[in-house]
Amino acid sequence: MVTVIVLGFIAIVAVLLAVSGIRVVNQVERGVVFRFGKVQREIRRPGITLLIPAVDRMKKVNIQIVTMPVPAQEGITRDNVSVQVDAVAYFRVEEPLRAAIAVQNYLFAIEQVAQTSLRSIIGKSDLDDLLSNREELNRGLALMIDSPALDWGIHIDRVEIKDVHLPEGMKRSVARQAEAERERRARVITAEGEFQAARKLADASAIMTENPGALQLRLLQTVVEVAAEKTSTLVMPVPVELLRFFERSAQATPAAQTVEQDTASARRQAEEQPAVADSATPELAAPEPSFAPSAAESDADSDKESRALHRSGR
Repeated sequence: MVTVIVLGFIAIVAVLLAVSGIRVVNQVERGVVFRFGKVQREIRRPGITLLIPAVDRMKKVNIQIVTMPVPAQEGITRDNVSVQVDAVAYFRVEEPLRAAIAVQNYLFAIEQVAQTSLRSIIGKSDLDDLLSNREELNRGLALMIDSPALDWGIHIDRVEIKDVHLPEGMKRSVARQAEAERERRARVITAEGEFQAARKLADASAIMTENPGALQLRLLQTVVEVAAEKTSTLVMPVPVELLRFFERSAQATPAAQTVEQDTASARRQAEEQPAVADSATPELAAPEPSFAPSAAESDADSDKESRALHRSGR
């Protein structure tokens, strides 16, 4: 009877020990077994696995992708701007055996490496790179974290910079710079539009110069457009040709007056020249026919009369 009781007790203990050695490994985990403190090369896969009670000890390692936020790190950029940058890292365990024995706490280790790498990236980059060239910085940051993590059996999927905190003064400076850049672009666009409009107007003026009728048609079209607005005032543009005609007339009038004055002065000079010639050389001047007796004839007649009277007195 005593033997049966002992055998039963031994059987119960054996069953309890066997049950205590049963472990369940989840799908997202891998098991690393330590036997008498020495790691076993065989990795326990998901499912039920048996351990030797009081001999084996199993450590489960999660192989899912871990999302780890990197606390904001304050640093000075290469162009001497004080900023605070935070990031997020995505990584997973590829070799559970190395992750279990190569580092004491791989989560804490990755977090510290990510912080130091982020500070290094801040010091090597300019402010413009932190704001606009984040993809290249993310690749560089992931490479810096992945270098020591490979020895721990951990693969860094990616690291992304989340936010860049700037001082208030720097924010105002960036805002002014952005406003100036937008104003510059607006002026350039306006200048390009004016340049294209001037080129089109030059082409149109060349066509209207070759075809004067086009200018009249344009004038009539303008009148129609103004009349369609139902206003009480109608603006009639004056053709340019009419203004040019008045301009030519105004220029021709002084010239005509000058010609007339020159003609009149020439006539006066022509009239004065014969008078001077008669007074200087009277014998060359041709006598003008006249029915009245000249002064010489009247003196001759008076002389004849006086002689006749003298003879009659004798």
